[in-house]
Amino acid sequence: MTRTEPPSLPARLALREWPQGRSPVMYQKWRDLLFLHWEHDPADIQRTLPKGLYVDCYEGKAYLGIVPFFMKDVRPRFCPPIPGISYFMETNVRTYVYDEQGTAGVWFYSLDANQWLAVKLARTLFKLPYFYARMEAQREGQTVRYSLWRSGSAPETGSRFDYRPRGTAHWAEPGSLEFFLVERYILFSVPGQDRLATGRVYHQPYPISEAEVQAWDDHLLGLDGFEKPGRKPDHILLSPGVEVDIFALERV
Repeated sequence: MTRTEPPSLPARLALREWPQGRSPVMYQKWRDLLFLHWEHDPADIQRTLPKGLYVDCYEGKAYLGIVPFFMKDVRPRFCPPIPGISYFMETNVRTYVYDEQGTAGVWFYSLDANQWLAVKLARTLFKLPYFYARMEAQREGQTVRYSLWRSGSAPETGSRFDYRPRGTAHWAEPGSLEFFLVERYILFSVPGQDRLATGRVYHQPYPISEAEVQAWDDHLLGLDGFEKPGRKPDHILLSPGVEVDIFALERV
């Protein structure tokens, strides 16, 4: 029997627990994450989703997100980090969904990275829409200046994000909008034959804070097929990061 009701708060909280009986296949560190979110028409998002996924809303509102960040110490379970391979930049475009069993998660429209091997492996092993991009970053104190140009796209569709933390870091209150947007531990993909699969991650809750954002854009939303909002993000958060255990895909 399937269900299409949004997951309850206890069900969302349960996904933060360690998945019993499983071992991670990979370790990663996610650092200096900027979460930019725009409200978007739920029906428009629903039209983009594969069969079996439903747009997840918070108080009737759906969201599209752009999340630039840094990947560090990326390695398989039994290998140490490798210089030149285990450190790179990544930016994802995403929305929030749940499946017919009521499992909340993330649907990715694109993931840009500046490490070609990471792009190839993620496309092969996790069936995710990774793209190779030229990416650059500079730091001035706490300010991150972050730029990317997706391979094959027009130069004018490059993206820039300048950001720094503001205020004291804290954890998202369960049931809040911040919790809804950042506390996600399941990704969905479609490995083939229209069958959904889930990828599980485990990490401590994100420490989050407000952010000062001096530069941002919405070009990636346009590249991924959406009408660009043409306005500043409706919601902005920053996190210094978490250490992450990655688990293999499982068929739904």
